[in-house]
Amino acid sequence: MRTLVIDDSPDIRELIQTILTTKGRTEVLTADSAREAFRHLGIEDHESGDAAIDLILMGIMMSDIDGIGACRRIKAVERLRDIPIIMVTGRTDSEDLQSAFAAGAMDYLIKPLDPVELVARASSALALKRAIDIRKARERELLERHRQLEQALKEVKVLRGFIPICASCKKIRDDKGLWHTIEAYLQAHSDIDFSHGLCPQCKDKRLRV
Repeated sequence: MRTLVIDDSPDIRELIQTILTTKGRTEVLTADSAREAFRHLGIEDHESGDAAIDLILMGIMMSDIDGIGACRRIKAVERLRDIPIIMVTGRTDSEDLQSAFAAGAMDYLIKPLDPVELVARASSALALKRAIDIRKARERELLERHRQLEQALKEVKVLRGFIPICASCKKIRDDKGLWHTIEAYLQAHSDIDFSHGLCPQCKDKRLRV
């Protein structure tokens, strides 16, 4: 899985990258600003961005756009909405943390970072993202199967029950008591189309005449 670390401190970026790469079982990309992160995520100038990001660790205090504003913008993009965001901050002000959660963050880490706590919280967030991805893939599969079933039902009509049929001419009697050829009856009560031909026995009879 892949984690994006956003912080304007090179030391913090390097520390998180080193810890998560060696112990967090995740590939780590870094960005020194929110705008660079937006390019990674493909929300800057309509760029496609990098391959899928599964977790974001982001500082609150940054020089260009603060982490809360960046979090809010990321969560406004539907395809990025399921990415867990963990805020990294040296402040424990309750208003900042409330604003971060209101913007869409799921967790926070306090500087100086504890490696064990970092790995534990990142692993938990990645497990959550993995579960979301599996659930959504299953939902897409079920929707596709439902679509295919609906399409099949549109294309098929099934005749059920007893059908009165003449033992001699093989005509079929409908609910109103009218008699129809098998071909006419099936065309009226199903989506069957006929292509006409001769079976081998009928061909022989024609040739003898």
